[in-house]
Amino acid sequence: MSTSPVFHNLWPTTIMSVILPGSEMANQVLSEFINELDDERSDLTTQYLDQEFLEIDHPVIKWLSDCFRRATFDYTKNAGIKYDVDFHIQAWPNINRFGDYHNLHNHPHSWLSGTYYVSVPSDDPSIGSRNDLNPNNISFYDPRPQANMISINGDKQVDPEFRHNPKSGELLLWPAFLHHFVHPNLCHVERISVSFNIVLKWKKEYLPK
Repeated sequence: MSTSPVFHNLWPTTIMSVILPGSEMANQVLSEFINELDDERSDLTTQYLDQEFLEIDHPVIKWLSDCFRRATFDYTKNAGIKYDVDFHIQAWPNINRFGDYHNLHNHPHSWLSGTYYVSVPSDDPSIGSRNDLNPNNISFYDPRPQANMISINGDKQVDPEFRHNPKSGELLLWPAFLHHFVHPNLCHVERISVSFNIVLKWKKEYLPK
């Protein structure tokens, strides 16, 4: 046995981030398409369980579906999963206007969850009464209860929040159990995104040995 220290990074929570190739061109089409859907139904963002967004017959939706699948395969590879995983992707578009946000939540009955950012406002917030605002950011929270009770500066294990400022064209993917909060859009420009869940088509091979 080695006399040098061995470090075990136990219970990691992996969040994947990637800028999708071809996103700049695709986002223009996606933005127009999602706004057209929003004109047709007022509950586009809130009634997400009723939608099968990726089943719409449109080239840009096919592109997005392929990107979601590739991201999922990249995630499983990084996790060390060496067998085929069969899954269904449930997806829905979001349009967040001035003041819109998403409360603290997770995504039950799913394995992974993600968001693709079609358009994120780059303007300064339209209100400026506070200097601790994080408009259009997304925050993820440590799933371990009381993990930060004894903390020391510089130890990444005790930071209870990971806050990320997404960019247009960026895809985030994370475990569906992870609680997250989407900060308000404080600009008079829409924030447009497509959220999705990776729902496993269950097989006994998925059970840990």
